[in-house]
Amino acid sequence: MNPYAKLLSSLSLLLGTTITISSNHWMMAWTGLEINTLAIIPLISKSHHPRAIEATIKYFLVQAAASALLLFSSMINAWSTGQWDITQLHCPASCLLLTTAIAMKLGLVPFHFWFPEVLQGSSLTTALILSTMIKLPPITILLLTSHLLNPALLTGMAIASMLFGGWMGLNQTQIRKIMAFSSISHLGWTTIIIIYHPNLALVTFYLYVLTTTTVFLTLNAIKALKLSTMMVSWTKTPTLNATLMLILLSLAGLPPLAGFLPKWLIIQELTKQEMTTTATIIAMLSLLGLFFYLRLTYYSTITLPPNSTNHMKQWVSHNPTNAMVATLASMSILLLPLSPMILALL
Repeated sequence: MNPYAKLLSSLSLLLGTTITISSNHWMMAWTGLEINTLAIIPLISKSHHPRAIEATIKYFLVQAAASALLLFSSMINAWSTGQWDITQLHCPASCLLLTTAIAMKLGLVPFHFWFPEVLQGSSLTTALILSTMIKLPPITILLLTSHLLNPALLTGMAIASMLFGGWMGLNQTQIRKIMAFSSISHLGWTTIIIIYHPNLALVTFYLYVLTTTTVFLTLNAIKALKLSTMMVSWTKTPTLNATLMLILLSLAGLPPLAGFLPKWLIIQELTKQEMTTTATIIAMLSLLGLFFYLRLTYYSTITLPPNSTNHMKQWVSHNPTNAMVATLASMSILLLPLSPMILALL
């Protein structure tokens, strides 16, 4: 891909994200989302592979439909209330349409089918952008309007996202698809608490972005795209693979790693809101995700490669690991002792 085209796409992504998260008017928020959609399309299709082209078309159609729904929702609200302010969403029909549009953009159940296919057709770097940066503007809109949306609808979509994200990730062998279902499950955790404690939802999303970024950068460093490749990657970079095991366990939410913090706080907050049954359900559903995270860690560090010509051992790499990967990995693993300070900020 031409470096100037890549620079233009990256700057457009930053511009679209900045416009959406800083706007107070529905038209400006919609403009930022459209800039993001158009900027990410060249990055998805840059390999010119048929699967990449298919992923590009799927992404464009879903995002265009979601943007049209969001614009339609804001127009109905302006027609009934005379307000274009994002925080003045008082029309019930607009609330329903907005929830549908944001769920389509985030990939929440039942609008999640496009996300694994798009991630599978993208490179690891583009998949990282799709899993993290692209989701920030819709999450911001959801935060601004969360007090006006239907709690039962959001809770139902969040629980369904945790269920399907964990269940459909069990039988996958492609790592990008596993990470896609992981993203769907984690967005369910973010959505379920966004009405009752928006700051906690934001902390959950930030920690998800941190750990997911570390996982994708590590996978990009060891060139692992499927489980069979991960089985032999320990011979190339043994230290990085051991670190990847801890990062994946943090993403699964196991104590005493950093990923345990948001799940612990969300279950505690739901219990305070007298939603003990919901807290119990989501705690049990997290075990589904834990299964495929443990399978990833098993393949990355514990399983020996099979003695066949199809999976030859790789030479040990002596290239120094990127400093950013090391920093992000340390934060993804060791942030739990800072939980008192995070709780004080909340």
